Order: sequence, then structure tokens, then C-alpha cells
Amino acid sequence: MTKLLLSVHVLAAILAIGPIAVAASLFPRYAGGGGDPGGRAPQIAAFLHRTCRAYTIVGVLVPAFGLATGAQLGVLTDAWLLTSIALTAIAAALLALVILPGQRRLLAPTDGATVHSGTRAAASRLAMTTGMFNVLWAIVVVLMIVRPGSTTGV
Repeated sequence: MTKLLLSVHVLAAILAIGPIAVAASLFPRYAGGGGDPGGRAPQIAAFLHRTCRAYTIVGVLVPAFGLATGAQLGVLTDAWLLTSIALTAIAAALLALVILPGQRRLLAPTDGATVHSGTRAAASRLAMTTGMFNVLWAIVVVLMIVRPGSTTGV
């Protein structure tokens, strides 16, 4: 059962967090008025926002299966896992409270496909926050692989 839970946890992380990281990283470029291939930046930004929202829902599976795996392994009180849980919570809060609302603000409220003018500063701040989100996930991945102090042998 542990191998199944771990497999689902890793697959969910790859298939949910990966697309969020990529879409959220690309969003500021198109929402900020740069990188406009043929005047389609507003539509691309709207698509990237929808992608982030959709994969965020699926992303809830990552910590759910992670906790189930940790419980199965008996490592829920290990420092490396508690640190990973805390960093995951911070990344989730950044996504839910800063990144997704920031994307929504950069998209026009009328049709969701028009980008407000003069948004370069907001797009830059959003890019920085998205970078922090991605760094948090990179640290979590390292902690999950290295597991400092772990004696599980898995």
C-alpha cells in the first residue's frame, strides 16, 4: 500500500504542480504586455490563468496523498516532513492568496481575455511571487528525496 500511495503522491505532484509552475511563470510575460505573438497576449494570459486554477484543484491531491504516505511510513513527526508540510502550506497560500488573485486582477473583469494597460509593475511583482512559489516547491522536492535524518530506508 505504501508504494501505491507514494506513486500516486509523486504522480500527482508532477502532473499538478508542474503545470501550475509553468503556467504561473509564463503568465506575467503575457499579462505585462510583453511577448505578444500576433496580438494574442490577452488570450494567452487568460488561458494560463485558467490552467493555474484548474490544476490548483487537482493539486490538492498532492498533500492529501503525501500525508497518507507519511502516515503509512510512520514519519509524520520527522523534521524533514514537518518542514516539507510547512513549505507546502506556504506555497499553497502564495498560490491561493497572491498568485491566482494577482492573475485575476491583471485580467480585465469584462471578458477575461483583455489585459489592463500599464500593468508591468504588477506583472513583475507577480513574477517574483511565482518565482518564490517555484523555489518553495524545489526545496520540498529536495527534502522529499534527501530526507535529512530519516531512518525509514525507503
